Amino acid sequence: MTSQNVRGRRRASGPAAELRPATVVTEIRPRDTERQVRRRKSPLRQVADFAAASGVGQKAGVALAATGLALTVGLPATSPVMATSESGQTESALAVAAPAGSQPEVSAAASAKIDFSRAAVATAADPDGKLKQLLSAQSAGSIQRASSVGTMASPLDTLTTASPFGYRISPLTGGAGDFHRGQDFVAQCGTAVHAAATGKVTFAGWHEYGGGNRVVVDHGNGLETTYNHLSSFTVQVGQTVNRGDTVALSGTTGASTGCHLHFEVQVNGEVVDPMGWL
Repeated sequence: MTSQNVRGRRRASGPAAELRPATVVTEIRPRDTERQVRRRKSPLRQVADFAAASGVGQKAGVALAATGLALTVGLPATSPVMATSESGQTESALAVAAPAGSQPEVSAAASAKIDFSRAAVATAADPDGKLKQLLSAQSAGSIQRASSVGTMASPLDTLTTASPFGYRISPLTGGAGDFHRGQDFVAQCGTAVHAAATGKVTFAGWHEYGGGNRVVVDHGNGLETTYNHLSSFTVQVGQTVNRGDTVALSGTTGASTGCHLHFEVQVNGEVVDPMGWL
């Protein structure tokens, strides 16, 4: 029995109810081993781990969690593709996995020819390689000026133009309309003359049409360079020269009014402006 006083509180009027005995739980519940790990991980970390496991990528998951955006991203799978068989079992599309660090076995017939060559790679710091690449891909006559400029080396250590390529007043006759077939550079007699690019010497001797002592180097695919009015030359026909090799000494032989180097570039037998290649 209970009674209620004026303040609204109830007071027991009979003996206190007997307390229920405590129940001892003897059943051992399995512990969640991952529970503590999940508690220690922040929400940001959990989202990142989920994204990494699902193939989106850990960095992408961190970005999504940080911005609070829910996006559907389609990215290439980075794990083996799984297929489901008719029986409902999941099977790997990769039947056999190669051991870590091993190379796949490649089989070929005993008579098969295997070529390990690769295309040449040329950079701006390798003009000889660039020229070789241009000439291997097309005829010299098809090469545009924008591609050819800078592919040849200077035939002299210092280039100073004395007379440009093209029409001019003849220094021999004084008449107008004289077509100058090359580029004249200032050079004292006996100055070293260098090969403008790698090639084979096809002529080394006297040029009967005014070139004096003359050297011609064939660079392949219709591209040639000539060096004229030389006092002497140091190469012979059939010799292979490299870019920068000394092939002659400058002079004033032939139809010349003074010591200089007359340098020509020929494409398929026709002279072109040498400055389009230097």
